[in-house]
Amino acid sequence: MAALTYFVALAFLQSDAGDLLIGEPVECRNPAAAVRRAEVLSRQPHVIGAIALACNGDPNIGEYSDAIVLRKSDAIVLRKYGNVPNDLSSL
Repeated sequence: MAALTYFVALAFLQSDAGDLLIGEPVECRNPAAAVRRAEVLSRQPHVIGAIALACNGDPNIGEYSDAIVLRKSDAIVLRKYGNVPNDLSSL
């Protein structure tokens, strides 16, 4: 079976010590929903930014790109809101 694309919205927060924290990923039905969800997340208290992503995976073999570890080339940034790190590969 071909790779399946899934869509994720992810919030970024800042700790009291100034460290960057990653919120829980929210899986969405389509790219537009991921973008809308990221925008809503970006407006929540304590959230400094949010991002909408498209990721690929193959459910038959259980391989998915990780929305948290964005080192894989198949995670595509759809939209960024607020203060989002430019280099996501270090997360």
